[in-house]
Amino acid sequence: MVATTDIGTLITRSVKLDSGRAMIAGTRTSVRRVAVLYKQGASAEEIARRMSHLNLAQVYAALAYYHANRDEIEADLAAEEAEYDRLSALHKQPTNQD
Repeated sequence: MVATTDIGTLITRSVKLDSGRAMIAGTRTSVRRVAVLYKQGASAEEIARRMSHLNLAQVYAALAYYHANRDEIEADLAAEEAEYDRLSALHKQPTNQD
């Protein structure tokens, strides 16, 4: 008998574990991490090679989730970038040494 995978089980979300972010099931890898590599020009095969703990089906599942929920992932990435910029600005401010 051939083993099959229910593709609906490849992506999970848990408010308790990952603040509700979409994650590749059984890993600590977020969909947005895969999406960032994809947006940088990496193919699914290249992402699977770089992230050797993922198989190609997991990468494609993450990419399918990204494409189906692009607004959610892009908003999450924009919020992370804004927080990075905010923290960078805080650390660049001169301190008063009276």
